Amino acid sequence: MAEDKTKTIAPSNFIKEIVDGELTAGKHEAVVSRFPPEPNGYLHIGHAKSICLNFGLAAQYGGRCHLRFDDTNPSTEETEYVESIKEDIHWLGFDWAEHEYYASDYFEQLYQWAELLIGKGLAYVDDLAEDEAREYRGNFFNKGKNSPFRDRTPEENLDLFRRMRAGEFPDGSRTLRAKIDMTHPNMNMRDPIMYRIKRAHHHRTGDDWLIYPMYDYAHGQSDAIENITHSVCTLEFEDHRPLYDWFLEAIGVEKPPRQIEFARLNLSYTVVSKRKLLQLVRENIVDGWDDPRMPTIAGIRRRGYPAESIRRFSERVGVAKADSTIDVALLEHTVRDVLNESSPRVMAVLRPLKVTITNFPEDEVMEIDAPYMPEDFSRGSRNVPFTREIFVEQDDFREDPPKKWYRLTPGGEVRLRYACIIRCEEVVKDDEGRVVELKCTWDPNSKGGNPADGRKIRGTLHWVSARFGVPAQVRLYDRLFVDENPDDAAEGGSFLDNVNPDSLEIVDGAIIEPSLSEAAPGDRVQFERLGYFCVDTKLTTPDRLVFNRTVTLRDTWAKIEKKQGGDKGAKKAKAKADRKSADGVAAVAPEIEFDAFAKLDLRVGVVREASRVEGADRLLRLLVDIGEEKPRQIIAGIRPSYPEPAELVGKQVMVVANLKPRQMKFGLSEGMILSGGRGKSFRVVTFDGELKPGDKVS
Repeated sequence: MAEDKTKTIAPSNFIKEIVDGELTAGKHEAVVSRFPPEPNGYLHIGHAKSICLNFGLAAQYGGRCHLRFDDTNPSTEETEYVESIKEDIHWLGFDWAEHEYYASDYFEQLYQWAELLIGKGLAYVDDLAEDEAREYRGNFFNKGKNSPFRDRTPEENLDLFRRMRAGEFPDGSRTLRAKIDMTHPNMNMRDPIMYRIKRAHHHRTGDDWLIYPMYDYAHGQSDAIENITHSVCTLEFEDHRPLYDWFLEAIGVEKPPRQIEFARLNLSYTVVSKRKLLQLVRENIVDGWDDPRMPTIAGIRRRGYPAESIRRFSERVGVAKADSTIDVALLEHTVRDVLNESSPRVMAVLRPLKVTITNFPEDEVMEIDAPYMPEDFSRGSRNVPFTREIFVEQDDFREDPPKKWYRLTPGGEVRLRYACIIRCEEVVKDDEGRVVELKCTWDPNSKGGNPADGRKIRGTLHWVSARFGVPAQVRLYDRLFVDENPDDAAEGGSFLDNVNPDSLEIVDGAIIEPSLSEAAPGDRVQFERLGYFCVDTKLTTPDRLVFNRTVTLRDTWAKIEKKQGGDKGAKKAKAKADRKSADGVAAVAPEIEFDAFAKLDLRVGVVREASRVEGADRLLRLLVDIGEEKPRQIIAGIRPSYPEPAELVGKQVMVVANLKPRQMKFGLSEGMILSGGRGKSFRVVTFDGELKPGDKVS
């Protein structure tokens, strides 16, 4: 069950293009990246993408990737988290060699730089209380105003700062702030806090420090100390980049790292907020950080996801510049792909129904050589004992079957996987009328499952010997949330309202084939006809095997949603028809909340290329520049209005930039341009004036 730990990811994306350009220009001799987690929680699937990207990028260029813990907030950080993070990265197949660092390694250097900024008049000690500082800072609509302590002399500030370090002042009474611009449109530049007084025990430095640097102050400088060439981070840090650059320039760093932002990984039916994950744990919605329903790396590892599936998934979703939500079905599909290639096929019965084969000798055991991988006999086989009494699934028998029922029924025949053909002769019930046993006969001329007379047997069942089967507990895990967007709760509600009450079903009394009696924690198998399962690494004991369902054989959620969507789809179609007025003009659509519209990220785009899509009468393929490293491809149904696509080139258009990319028959469409009109005649919405690609539209 060993897996190939491919340690590179080849992102054909804007990040690679930047790196290629800088290496070609001789800006760097080698690529040095880093993965900088805060040790204040367990890593999740979003971090996994960042790990694959940062370590993979360095490996692709023959460089190195540092592991640096940004441990600047001792009250939330623990050694437990440090160790779990290292375990997660190693499990994913990556290693940092000797390059393990901590921001706390640089506390003295950061302090000395802070004194340097004070001496230059670029930092000051502020006495404002937290609520006062918040009021002075202003907001997105109102400019901030200077603190009354902003004009202290460098000498006074230096004295106060040293006394802060010495412990002369109580926690929260003073802060050190950068002196930038309280009217700056970027809130991060409004005299951000650099240091605060915090008497808290640090997991590495103990009680040596009474003041701690803020993350925004320590982050860029830590990169510079380590000679990081490319600081790859998620989009929420884009607005922080000017601040990082300001600190580095003010300190006098000669070769600052290049910060590049990419879109974080958002999954449907999933939350990745540390605050919300912690809430799930603390309110006992789940059983700890490594609960197999959690999107933490520890959770998906325990559930049975192979590391290769996470690396492959990270490569499939790629690297984008705009936030979007990836369908969790793609992750599950990738997991199935990897497990299908690697998981031995075995048999287990979750809800046993006894079958007695009356014409099979009571003491006889027929040993069956069954392959682990039916498509590849070179992968080995195991002996499966066939006996007079076996178990099949309760769901595989119907006394009054529906049409096209090919499993067991009175008088009906089925094939037992790898064994033979049996016929149900008698149904035994208890006093309450429940079926407790089936009495069947077997065809001795059908060993292996193929009847000698060639008669057609449609149904094939899995089974386990009653005498040699091994009892086990099976835990059937499903998605933790019932809504695609867990935060989509009723007014006054929360994401917890969308927790799936059926996300875990515990099945005691399952019976597995004897070849699994020595299965080790972490082993992965396919229970034929049931799904992919993994031996639980936490609950399994020498006396009891516990299996977790990793993923079903097929996307059962897609079936459920398709069935539910039938009625919904019909209603939507009728509503759409009802909104048409007599002259064919669409009536106003149903109202939406302001918050729903505010989620749209509207940007100015400039059309760089426009061409017809061959084979599609209504489509044009546009390359639109929205200020990213490369133009986006947008496929739009506006060809009837623009028979000469060239007239669109150079136009400033309005782009919905945060739509989930859509794979169409004619290519990937990475956004939408807005247009308006009547009937089949639509014109693209354009702008006049001096606007830049990527400017926000509001």
